[in-house]
Amino acid sequence: MKTTKLILIPALVMLTVVGCKSKAKPLEKQTGAVELSLPFSSKEYKTDQDFYRAKNLGKSPDLAAAKKIAMNNAKSEMASNIQSMIKKVTDQYTNQRTAGKDQEYENKFEELGREVTNQSLANVVVKDEKVFQESNGSYTYWVALEADKKEVFKQLDTQISADKKLQVDYDKQKFQNIFDAEMKKAADGQQ
Repeated sequence: MKTTKLILIPALVMLTVVGCKSKAKPLEKQTGAVELSLPFSSKEYKTDQDFYRAKNLGKSPDLAAAKKIAMNNAKSEMASNIQSMIKKVTDQYTNQRTAGKDQEYENKFEELGREVTNQSLANVVVKDEKVFQESNGSYTYWVALEADKKEVFKQLDTQISADKKLQVDYDKQKFQNIFDAEMKKAADGQQ
C-alpha cells in the first residue's frame, strides 16, 4: 500500500507540472485567422444617451463613388436605428395610454415615425471619415455619422403637436421619459 502511494504521488506531481506548462495555441496559430481592427469601433462612435450614431463603408475604384456608397450605407443603418427606437417608444407609449387602444392612433404614430426618421436624416452630420487606397488602386471609404437625440425628439414633438388626433391624448413628459429610457438602454448596450 505504501509503495503504491509513493509511486502515485510523483506521477500526480508530474502530470500537474506537465498540464500547467502546456498552453492552448491562440486562434491565429490554430486557423491562420487574423483579427482585424475596424475603424470607428470605440465607444465615442456608438449610440449613447445624446446621439444616434452609425458607421459604414463603401468600396469602389472611384473615390467619389466609394464615399457615396458609404454615406448611403451609414444613413440606412442610422434610419433603421432611429425608426426602431421610435417604434419601441411609440409602442410603449400607446400601450400605456388610458384612453383605450385605437388602431388609427397606433397607425398615426407609425406614420409619424417614418416622417421623423426621414427628417432626422436630413440633419445628420459626419462625425469622422477615413479613406484607404487598396493595393489594386480601389478605395475603401469609412464614414461615421451622428444625429442629435434632442433634434429627433423635437421633430417627434412637433409632428405630434401638429396632429389634432394625436395631440388629444399626448402627454409630452410621459413620451419623453420613455424616449430617454430607450436612449439610455442603447447607451448601455441593451438593444
